Amino acid sequence: MTTPSKGDENDTGSAQAPPPRSWAELLAVPVEPGGTTFETLKARIRHHYELASEYYYSLWGEHIHHGYFLSASDTKERAQIQLISLLLQRSQLEKGSTVLDVGCGIGGTSRHLALNHGCHVTGITISGKQVEMATNLTKTAATSSSTGETVAAGGATIKLRDGSARFLELDAETMGDFFAGHDGFDCVWISEAMSHLPDKALFFRNAFKLLKKGGKLVIADWFRAEDLTEKQVGDDIKPIEDGMLLPPLCTQPEYVSFAQEAGFGVLSAPLDISKDVAKTWEISWSLVQSPSLWAFAVTQGRDGIAFLQAFRAMRRGYANGTFR
Repeated sequence: MTTPSKGDENDTGSAQAPPPRSWAELLAVPVEPGGTTFETLKARIRHHYELASEYYYSLWGEHIHHGYFLSASDTKERAQIQLISLLLQRSQLEKGSTVLDVGCGIGGTSRHLALNHGCHVTGITISGKQVEMATNLTKTAATSSSTGETVAAGGATIKLRDGSARFLELDAETMGDFFAGHDGFDCVWISEAMSHLPDKALFFRNAFKLLKKGGKLVIADWFRAEDLTEKQVGDDIKPIEDGMLLPPLCTQPEYVSFAQEAGFGVLSAPLDISKDVAKTWEISWSLVQSPSLWAFAVTQGRDGIAFLQAFRAMRRGYANGTFR
């Protein structure tokens, strides 16, 4: 995993086998490749988050991203906040900034930026269920913070201390057209969501178009290592792509090239923090031993089983240095 932070200076279905008897047996169940067209993949991603977001929240909390572990005593909750803090530090994002949080999940980062950094955040996700959860969790946070709610066109804007947040159901590939005519954002923030997007170059072009002069694009994402053999890709990377519903993973230098081609300059050099986030998947592996989660996976067929099988692939990829 690498966390590049780029600044824009602007001068510049087959039949199912009988359900296995235990989660351990599920690890050995072969799964057929899923749909391969980008539109099919997008529909599968939406379906996954519509059904699984409640599980994510119950197992992992409000932040659906890696934790950045700086000491052996760090909890997963602390580590997740530390990843956000790392991105803030490297991007030098000013307090009070307007932020477009792409792939916002259930709004954990959006709320953190609003509550603790005074940012005014618009979070977008492909999942209507996630918009509902994000909005409800943010209303609860507003009540806890003794702040109020105001309504603006295009969604409920919820005041959080000096900041605010609102959430929209939106396909990230359409954000350039959707926000056309908008005054622009100080920051486009995307944490572990771009790997889902089939057309990475389009995302970078749209982000550049939506940023104000001097605005910043802040990224944390998943990558494959460079110069992998066909066997390494087959053993370590393909199971991750399949289980996590990803188009082919990119390398970190490919992202830098996409950014530069879109007009960005590099504000903060890419940083590989793989060793500091790998513990996320050790914790995740222990969390998914829940029989109820494996039962849920069986009901979802090949995508559900492949998703949980991918947890083992993530651990292997980090251990082998093939996944970052």
